[in-house]
Parts: sequence; structure tokens; C-alpha cells
Amino acid sequence: MNIQMVDLQRQYTRLKNEMDEAVRNVMAEGIFINGPQVKTFCNHLAGYLNTPHVIPCGNGTDAIRLALRVLEIKPGEEVILPAFTYIAAVEMVVSLGLTPILIDVDPETYNINAELLETAISRRTRAIIVVHLFGQSCDMEPVMKIAKKYKIAVIEDNAQSLGADYTFPDGSTQKAGTIAQIGTTSFFPTKPLACYGDGGAVITSDNDLAEGIFMLANHGQSARYHHKIVGCNSRLDTLQAAILDVKLKYMDKFTEARRRVAQLYDQTLRPLNEIRIPGKASFSTHVHHQYTIRVKEGRRDALQTYLKENQIPSAVYYPLPVHEQEAYRWIARISGDASAAAQLSKEVLSLPIHTEMTDDEQHYIIETIINFFRKV
Repeated sequence: MNIQMVDLQRQYTRLKNEMDEAVRNVMAEGIFINGPQVKTFCNHLAGYLNTPHVIPCGNGTDAIRLALRVLEIKPGEEVILPAFTYIAAVEMVVSLGLTPILIDVDPETYNINAELLETAISRRTRAIIVVHLFGQSCDMEPVMKIAKKYKIAVIEDNAQSLGADYTFPDGSTQKAGTIAQIGTTSFFPTKPLACYGDGGAVITSDNDLAEGIFMLANHGQSARYHHKIVGCNSRLDTLQAAILDVKLKYMDKFTEARRRVAQLYDQTLRPLNEIRIPGKASFSTHVHHQYTIRVKEGRRDALQTYLKENQIPSAVYYPLPVHEQEAYRWIARISGDASAAAQLSKEVLSLPIHTEMTDDEQHYIIETIINFFRKV
């Protein structure tokens, strides 16, 4: 079997007619930068998320940089982040001369532990970046309460969980990435909403922040050739916007397909004592960007090798917590011991999950995992 972590070729084949037409339209119009498809897509995504402003940019990392810059956080001031995450948010914090303060995560959901936030706040804290990891939202209610208490901003890095719904204690719901002052996302090819190259967006309901983000992403221009602030060049090109607009129509169907895969993994892998299936928060739906198990007793690497020998891909997201990365070891500061993050890095293993996975492929993966533990 030709099993993929994410099978973009089969997904393209399913949507080929619509994709090809969208690309042909862009080619025929010949407006490859800031073409009408960019605005159309952003309006459609704003409608899907029920938020007034979606500002496109070059990629998800740029989106975080733009969010930090528009908040005008000064060099030396502090930003709180999870210790277990992809490096992009920390990278942008450091690149702007800010100090990353790392706190531990929930070992069940892998998301930031909101109970530890308050102990990490100092007089120099200016923002919290929460990362909605692997497909589900962080617990935003306590995060927003603490941020309001200390008058600090919150940024939601929603690159992996676009489409997830957060439920507040009063029963109301809101899309992840639209709860804080600013949300960011990525359209990297493997993300829940993915283009065929790089792309990203910043999300906000604040008109002033939206105006500032748009200027920053477009050379600081308030009008063409009138540069009000020092900005940068970060754009979503027209071809990618056209592709994303097609895929956006299928977002909920794609999510349901991945949920079916996750449900079968849950049912068949839960009985195995040697692994722990991923936890699901009661306050968030899950879009299953990744299906990440924990392998006990130091056997993660052996299982991964066995899967590879049987032509099954897998991935370790992430093999080191942020504070153990060479580039950040002497820059990032840890609030607490980050023991959960360190343990997760030794145990996590992500299995193939995507919209095109067949029952035969998934049963083969499951049987191979079960056989690995039976061999011992």
C-alpha cells in the first residue's frame, strides 16, 4: 500500500475539475498578485469563521510576526508560550527582540496549561501566545480572564486547528482563532485548510488592529506609495487564494472524514496498555490535524522503526521541547519545570490521518501496531 501521512494527490484528484477551473480563471485574468480571488477567499473565510477581518499574508510564521508587531511590544518585554509546540511562534518572538517565557502543557490534550499562566506573568509580560495544537482549541475562557486581569494581549496560533469550535462555560460557541484580540493561521499544504504552496492569514475583530496588520503586510502603506509605518512584503498570491476558496467549501466534509479516521483509531488502539490515545477536551471539537499517540516505556522509536519497515509513515511532533532546542536554550526562560512537555517529546508519535484514507489502509496500520506489541 502507498500510505501517506497526508495524501494530497488523491485529494486533488477528487477536486480536480474545480481546482483546474479556478487556476485557469486566474491564468486567463493574469492578475497574479492581489487578484480578485484573494479578496473573495478572505471574505468567504471570514464568513466561515464569523469574524469581520481576515488579512492574508505569505505564511503562518509571517502571520505571527504581524500579530506581534501590530501590538507594538518592545524589545526585552515578555511573551508567554507553551514549551511543547512547533518553533514558529517562539522564533518570531525572539526575532523581534522579545523574551519568550515558556510554561508547561496539559499531558492529555498537549495544549498550554492555563492553570500555570498566572505564575508566569511579570511586570514585563505583554502577551500570551496560545497554540491550538493538533486540531483542538486550548481552554480559552481562563486564558482570556487572566489576560484581562493583567491587561495583556492574547494571540491564538491556529495553524493546526482551523475549524475547531470552542464552547464557553455558558454554552456559547466560537471558532478557535477568533476568541482573542488576534488569531493567526497557516495554509501550508498539510494544514486543515491547505493551499499548494505557502500562505497564511491574520484574524481579528478589531478594526484598528486589522488596519495596522494590513499596512504592515503591505510595505506599511496607508495608500499606494504612501508609507505610514515600516512594514514588510507578505502576500497570499492569487493562485493560492483561488485554490483555498475551492477547498474552503469542503472544510466541514474534510473534518468529518478525519474524525472518522480518528474514531476508528480510538476504538481499536484504546485497549492497548502500551500506548495512550490522544485526549479530547470537553470544551472543544477536534478537527484532527494530527492523530498523536503516546508510546510508553521508551518504546516510541522502536515502534516508529517497525512501522517504517512495514511501509507505514509516522512522525514525531516534536522530538524536543522548546527549551531544549539548541537555538533557544539560552534565550527562552522556563516558568516551572515543563516536565509534561519533556515527557511528551519522548513519547509522542503521529500516525497517518487524512481525508482520503481508506478502511484497508487504516486497518493495515492498526494491525501492524498491534502486531508490534504482540511480538514482545
